[in-house]
Amino acid sequence: MQEKIIILDFGSQYTQLIARRIRELNIYSEIHPWNKIPEIDEYVKGVILSGSPFSVRDEKSPRPDLTQIKGKLPLLGICYGAQFIAHNFGGKVMPSDVREYGRAHLAHVDQNHDLLRGVSANSQVWMSHSDTIKEIGDDMTTICSTNDVEFAGYAVNNEQTFGIQFHPEVYHTAEGTRLLQNFVVNICGCHQNWTPQSFVEETVADLKEKLGNDRVILGLSGGVDSSVAAVLLNKAIGSNLFCIFVDNGLLRKNEFEDVLHSYKDLGLNVKGVDARNLFYVELAGKTDPEAKRKAIGKVFIDVFDEESHQVEGAQWLAQGTIYPDVIESVSATGGPSQTIKSHHNVGGLPDYMKLKVVEPLKLLFKDEVRRVGKALDIPDSILGRHPFPGPGLGIRILGEVTQEKVRLLQEVDHIWINGLKSAGLYDDVWQAGAILLPVQSVGVMGDERTYEQAVALRAVTSTDGMTADWCHLPYEFLARVSNEIINRVKGVNRVVYDISSKPPATIEWE
Repeated sequence: MQEKIIILDFGSQYTQLIARRIRELNIYSEIHPWNKIPEIDEYVKGVILSGSPFSVRDEKSPRPDLTQIKGKLPLLGICYGAQFIAHNFGGKVMPSDVREYGRAHLAHVDQNHDLLRGVSANSQVWMSHSDTIKEIGDDMTTICSTNDVEFAGYAVNNEQTFGIQFHPEVYHTAEGTRLLQNFVVNICGCHQNWTPQSFVEETVADLKEKLGNDRVILGLSGGVDSSVAAVLLNKAIGSNLFCIFVDNGLLRKNEFEDVLHSYKDLGLNVKGVDARNLFYVELAGKTDPEAKRKAIGKVFIDVFDEESHQVEGAQWLAQGTIYPDVIESVSATGGPSQTIKSHHNVGGLPDYMKLKVVEPLKLLFKDEVRRVGKALDIPDSILGRHPFPGPGLGIRILGEVTQEKVRLLQEVDHIWINGLKSAGLYDDVWQAGAILLPVQSVGVMGDERTYEQAVALRAVTSTDGMTADWCHLPYEFLARVSNEIINRVKGVNRVVYDISSKPPATIEWE
């Protein structure tokens, strides 16, 4: 069993960043909703309380029972977590006199304290709260302050309990990683041995125990996530894994044939299924993004239900679901976060489909999936592929999806992606794609007036898909690609470049 840090989620937008920062220290962390505290066994080395959009003074605010934690395990409260501990154990939390949001600098730091060892006296931190701690309990000691926040950090005497009002998990807190390392390594005593190889070994062992001799069907998409999931499962159960790659009519140009070939090179048992017409029929007349996603998911499930009956004794459906999929569909593990959008491969199966779901990657971020793939010796040609949404071009065609629109967008996307590769820019981009807009615009080609489609090109940099920034690609390159698209793709006379970041936008347009 793996030693771990438990993070209790109060609905903060930064909760997943806490988990990432700890994992980057090669220590396993799990996020749990504040009202579903897991069993505190010998493998739990410490607990972190996240921030929250709530105020501790609100009657409906999260109020976890810390009976089995405080004073018994190292405990770190961040922002709301710090205010919750102070408010409930002798301190006072009130609305802040000044706006405490954004960059601040520590004015006083107890550098001899274990939590702050190595943190500079004037270190930059990131504040994000409207309440502040006005008083701490009699058994608490201040360990750091800013000019505006007296109790920026405190420690409970004779306990390994700490609170900090700033966010060490965000990039803008200059020495946040050092603080977190002080907590999880020096105070909690965690060994930094959670590596991609250790994940592979533990996951394969768990899959062998969970699946036994059962047969498993896995839906391959051609992307990194399902590929890594497939190789992991193949390593665990071998010939009992039956992979199915569905042509949903929403793939990139030539992708169906190319992906089948690459999977067979990996030694996987793969069956290709041409279901294009089923998806087109289901999508006909649908323009709402959620309706399209649900339609794609429905046919996806129907196809797998039919294919599962052809695999005698199949009991499981494997999926390449990863953490951001889960976080954006529901909260991280059922907590108070809001749903952003539904994902076609997240959630339960219909009752009529008698398959259980196994998701070996559901607690990993995208960059972690790639590192696991390297540990499994999966070729860079697969691991280096940009993420591609499960609904495919169906959510890159705004409005109704038709076969002709798919064909047009495939040609545009092919030029865009190959252009990035030819210019040596592909690996500098985390995800790229083309979007067919539901508008037509006036153009001039030769001496003729045209009234044709507009397309948007999208390219972003990111680490895990939770946040993303648009890529500052060379103007000369964008001009060349735009010119090639307009000249070679009949029906397109205008190309625009998306310069929106996430947030406030999302990476995909739907």
